[in-house]
Amino acid sequence: MYPVRLEGTRAPTLMWAEEVGVEQQALQQIRNVASLPWVHGVRVMPDVHVGSGATVGSVIAMRDAVAPAAVGVDIGCGMTAVRTDVRAKDLPDSLRGIRSRIERAVPVGFSMHDRSVNIGSLGPNVLGLETGLRKFWKQFADLHPGVQSRESRALKQLGTLGGGNHFIEVCLSDEGEVWLMLHSGSRNIGKELAERHISVARTLTHNQGLVDRDLAVFLAGTPEMEAYRHDLNWAQEYASRNRTLMMALVMRAFAESMPNRKVGFDDLISCHHNYVAEETIDGLDLLVTRKGAIRAGAGELGLIPGSMGTGSYVVRGLGSAQSFHSASHGAGRKMSRSKAKRTFTVDDLIEQTAGVESRKDAGVVDEIPGAYKNIDDVIAAQSDLVEVVAHLRQVVCVKG
Repeated sequence: MYPVRLEGTRAPTLMWAEEVGVEQQALQQIRNVASLPWVHGVRVMPDVHVGSGATVGSVIAMRDAVAPAAVGVDIGCGMTAVRTDVRAKDLPDSLRGIRSRIERAVPVGFSMHDRSVNIGSLGPNVLGLETGLRKFWKQFADLHPGVQSRESRALKQLGTLGGGNHFIEVCLSDEGEVWLMLHSGSRNIGKELAERHISVARTLTHNQGLVDRDLAVFLAGTPEMEAYRHDLNWAQEYASRNRTLMMALVMRAFAESMPNRKVGFDDLISCHHNYVAEETIDGLDLLVTRKGAIRAGAGELGLIPGSMGTGSYVVRGLGSAQSFHSASHGAGRKMSRSKAKRTFTVDDLIEQTAGVESRKDAGVVDEIPGAYKNIDDVIAAQSDLVEVVAHLRQVVCVKG
C-alpha cells in the first residue's frame, strides 16, 4: 500500500501516508520543501503533521545544503530506553512513589538543577558520561557569540526533561518486562542556537526568492554553513548527553524504589529524531535531515513512542532504501495544542490515561492521547520500514 507518490513536486516525494489524511497546510509545506533546488528527494512518514517551515515527520536529502527548519529548533531531540530485569509482578501496588522519586531526581518544565550534576557521584563513568566531557564543554567557547552568556544555564539544564511532549516513563512489555523510557532534546541551548542560525540564513542572498522564508538554507563551502554545522553537531551531542544523564538519574531513582533487590539494566537504546547526517542516498553523498523521523537502517534499533497511556514500540530497522533508511518518530499530533485545550477537559484526560500514574490536570490536557494519531495505525503503515521488537504500555508517565 505504501509508499504513495505525492504528485506535483519538483523533487521526488514518497509518503507513508494517504494524501487525503494529511492536512492541507502540511501538504503545502512538503511541496515547498520539494521545490528547493538543492533537494534530491523528500520522504514523508506516517506521523506527518504541520511544523515550522518543514513538517514534522519528514526526511529531506539535499545536495550541498541544509535548511535549519528541516532539523527543527530542538536540535538532537530523541529517545532513550533501557530494559530492566524487573518484572511487572515485582512492582509495588502503588506506583506513586516511583513517580515521585523520578520527579525529585529530574527537573521538569522550565526547572533545572540548582547546580550542574556531579556525574562522578553516579559511579565510575556510569553510561560513559565522563568520556570526552571536558573536551565537549571546552567547545562551548566556540559556539555562536549570542549564546556565550548561557553556559551556566546549559550546565544546569543538562539532565533535565523540559516540557511539551517530552516525558519519562516506566513501561511494561507484553511479556511483563519493565522498561524505562524518556524523550527530550537539547533544551534551551539547542533552541537558542537554532534560532540564531535561522536568523542568519534568512539574510543570505540566495534565500531571498524562496517560497517560504522559513526554508532558508546554508550552502556547503560557506562560513555560515561551517558555523551552523559546528553548533549543530555540538547541540546534537548535548541532547544525547542530556538523555543519557537523565536516564542515569532515572535508573538510580527506580533502583531506589526497589529496596529489596538489586536491579539490573540492559544496554541503552537511543536515537535522535531531529538531526542532520551525512549519508549515501541513491549513490550520492548527501546531507540528510530528519525532523520527527528516526534512522531505520538494517538491524538498527529505534524507539517510536505513542502518547501518554497509548503504548510505545521498540523497533528494528529493515533498511528501506525507498524511505532513505528512515521511520517515524512517534504517533504524531492530529490537532494543535490550542485545539486540544479547546476540545478536551481534565475529565477527558483522566479517562484517557486511566491506569497510568501521571499528572492529570489542565497543564497537560494538550498532551491528551486524543490529540495524537493512533500509534498502532502509524506502526502498521510502516511495516516495510521497521519490525516490532517490543510493544510497551506506560504505567508511569512524568511530564513537565
